[in-house]
Amino acid sequence: QVQLVESGGGLVQPGGSLRLSCAASGFTFSSYYMSWVRRAPGKGPEWVSAINTGGGSTRYADSVKGRFTISRDNAKNIMYLQMNNLKPEDTALYYCGRAREKEFSNALIDYDYWGQGTQVTVSS
Repeated sequence: QVQLVESGGGLVQPGGSLRLSCAASGFTFSSYYMSWVRRAPGKGPEWVSAINTGGGSTRYADSVKGRFTISRDNAKNIMYLQMNNLKPEDTALYYCGRAREKEFSNALIDYDYWGQGTQVTVSS
């Protein structure tokens, strides 16, 4: 069965960095666009970033552009999110999701599987 397992979250001070990982199994990872989405306390989900099948094309929300970098290793079936210059407003539960179609989308309905999430807390 399809499984997505996020890891790498934690507590970090403002200005710090974290790298999240999303380990995929149960499907042909290299055939799917993937995304990161986050949910901050008391707020709705926010699409963060997406990557195409080969990893050569990416998209970012304006709120993270220039600070976050999405990547993938299809040989290892893992997607990453490198987060630099973290801000308190980046505090959220971060999820990875599998896209239904081979196209970029920031609409959550266009994703069919999600992981359980990994918590990122940015605080001094």
